[in-house]
Amino acid sequence: MVSRRHDRRASAANERHYQPFAFRHDITRRLVRVMGEFTEGFELLASLRRPVTFFGSARIGKDSGYYQAARQLARKLGRAGFTIVTGGGPGLMEAANRGAVEAKAPSIGLNIQLPREQRVNAYVRRGMGFFYFFSRKTMLTTSAQAYVFFPGGFGTLDEFFSIVTLIQTKKIEPRPIVLFGRDYWRKLNYFIKENMVRRHRTIAPRDLQEYRITDDVDEAYHWVRQSKERRYTSM
Repeated sequence: MVSRRHDRRASAANERHYQPFAFRHDITRRLVRVMGEFTEGFELLASLRRPVTFFGSARIGKDSGYYQAARQLARKLGRAGFTIVTGGGPGLMEAANRGAVEAKAPSIGLNIQLPREQRVNAYVRRGMGFFYFFSRKTMLTTSAQAYVFFPGGFGTLDEFFSIVTLIQTKKIEPRPIVLFGRDYWRKLNYFIKENMVRRHRTIAPRDLQEYRITDDVDEAYHWVRQSKERRYTSM
């Protein structure tokens, strides 16, 4: 009975979140909302110094070694003068924001409105909520001079491939992309090397140089420390 009630509540939340799109009638209202998110987002980003964006699952909790590694890495980077930017939610995003707060560094959260799961974590000190994934994704991409990817779901992988594509196509300048957690990233890296490079040749061998994989916080810290100060370019 409890399970059925939960399912009904979840279904109702999803129905409220999905908004039918009547193109002729809704386009102006939606364009205004999109423009507002982009304007507010870029104004926020313009004030950040040496931002590093952390990505990772909202579902990995405090007992995980990945949580502790994200917290430690963010703390080290914060003490070195970097701003920590995350998606603002729980899990590994919380870990990075927590490390930033412990280092007394700027802790930024760019949150997304979802019917379930996502909430702003307690360690975000400045942030913004987005309705549209694509506007939030643009801000998370534009904001950083380096990116750190911890294990995550579809959203994390989407961000990874989008950023690699932007660098590959020279829409943004090359910058460090750190994939933390060899056990998690190993098979994806094998797929990229064997299927995309060797068998089907859909990318070049040099494209593999756009990211690095590690299990070591100090090594990840060293790679990020080498990144250049951000400057805005066309996207």
